[in-house]
Order: sequence, then structure tokens, then C-alpha cells
Amino acid sequence: MQSHPFRADGPPTGGTIGKGARVQRTFLRSISYELMGLLIFVAIFHLLSAIGAALDETGLLLVSLVMAVVPALLWLAVFYRMDRAEPEPKQLVLGVYLTGLLLMAALYQPLFGVLFAMEGWLRVYWWSHLLGGVLVTGMASMAIVYAAVRIVAFNNPEFDERLDGVIYAVAAGLGVATVHNFVYVVRYGGVDLDVGSIRIVVNALGYAGVAGMLGYFIGQARFEKTSVFYLPAGVVLSAALLGLYFFLIEQTASTGLRAEFWRHLLLGLFLTLLIMGAVSWLVRRANEETARVAQLAATGDRWEPKPVEIASDRGE
Repeated sequence: MQSHPFRADGPPTGGTIGKGARVQRTFLRSISYELMGLLIFVAIFHLLSAIGAALDETGLLLVSLVMAVVPALLWLAVFYRMDRAEPEPKQLVLGVYLTGLLLMAALYQPLFGVLFAMEGWLRVYWWSHLLGGVLVTGMASMAIVYAAVRIVAFNNPEFDERLDGVIYAVAAGLGVATVHNFVYVVRYGGVDLDVGSIRIVVNALGYAGVAGMLGYFIGQARFEKTSVFYLPAGVVLSAALLGLYFFLIEQTASTGLRAEFWRHLLLGLFLTLLIMGAVSWLVRRANEETARVAQLAATGDRWEPKPVEIASDRGE
């Protein structure tokens, strides 16, 4: 049986631990640059919003479709250029992204349009919006993220760090977000370049950020002995976070449409930073614990409970 760097049958070496720290720094820089890039993306289309009024329906639709894929392409470009010396399996990242995109594209209409017919009931009540976002949109989307990572990368030997699970899951989440953005654009025959750019970024932040949480569970399951319920619990938790994310976004509505969408963007950025910060902390803590256990195993030290002194019956 192949020894994994973080399993009990294959303690990590010093080089592997050092690689993990470099990968984590690279990932955090990538997320930071992605968020800055998305803000620049929104700012640019905010400044060019007047151009949208001059476009005909076809031109607006084409521009909007290009906008729909920009967040995913931006993240992939940032990730590809970060730390060129780091031998990360970049082809796997692209493969997971495309798999997530294709799975969601194939299942979107059968699931949301036919089986659950969500347009007829999702936004009727606040509780239907929340439950539908968790039990239907959230569960389906996160199941697709898990399936994409499982099919393309989970058993690949290049998947050698816990954080790789987060990276692959974020890529799959962006694939899912791309389809949702396409549907949003096509449904409205093109979107306002100002408001539409914000909505597209908010969607990308939600799916990518919550997918990162699921990626933590995937990384743990790859390198630790977990129960049969561990990964399903990760999917359920991520689905609940996704449903709650979009429910909170919708609850930020204000009197003006543009003010509402800018508030959406600020809340989306805050929630994404909160989720990814939690994921980064969890991964770092798990790696530190694994390194500590591996060091004890390598030195032959074992933890033994101290004997408990029991008073004798002699009254000593």
C-alpha cells in the first residue's frame, strides 16, 4: 500500500512539512490577489457601465457572457503564476474546474428546472428561500464539487497536502459558479454591466469560498482515518453554509438597487474572508498536529499517563 505523507503509515518528512508551509503561503497570496482582482473587475465595469446602454441586445449578451467567466479565469491565472518554482499539479486544477463546470451544466436544468422547479417557489417566503438554498441548491452544488474532486484528483499521487483538497475544491466551486453566472446572464438576456458585475462576483465568492470549506473535509479524509459519515457531514455543512450565504446576501436589500448590490458585494467579501480564514486556520492546525505526532513517532517517544497515587488504607 502506498504511504501517504500525512497518514499514520507514512510520517511526513521535513521536506514535506516545508512544502506544506510554502503551499499554504502560496494559496493565501492567491486568494488575496483574487479578491483584489475581483474588486478591480467590478470597478472597471462600474466605470464602463455607460457603454452597456449603447450596446444592442446581442452585444450586451456577449459582453455579459464574457463577464460570467472572468472570476474563474482570474483565479486560475493568479494561481498559475504564483510561485512558479512550486511543482503544483496545475493541470489537475484546470481539470477539476472543467469537471465541476460540465457536471453542473449537465445537471442544472434537470435538477433545478424540472425535478425541483425552483423558480415557482424558492423566493415565495423567506423560509422557502433558506431551505431551498440549503437542501436543493446547496446540496446539489456541493455534491458536484465533491464529485469533481473525487473523479479527477482525489486518488492522484500529486494530491499530497491537505491544502490541495481546498485548492481543488475552490476550482470545482468556481466551475459551478460559472454555470450559475451563465444562467443568470442568459435568463436576463444580458445584464447591466455595473450591477451584473457585482452579482457575478458575489456568486463566485459564495461558491468558491464555501467549496473551500468542503475542501478541508476532503483533505482530511485523504490523509486521516475518518468515519464513513465524515465526508457526507462535510457536504451537508458546506450546503448549509452556501444556503445561509445567499440568504444573508438577499437580506441586505435596501431602497436602491445599486446600493443593494454594493452591499451584497461587501457582505460577500466579508463572508468569504471569514470562511477562508477559518479554513486556513483549520488546515494549519491539522498540519501542526500531524507534524507533532510524526516527530514523536520518529523519536520513539510515547505519551504515557502518569500513575495515580492512591492513598493506602493505613491512613498514611
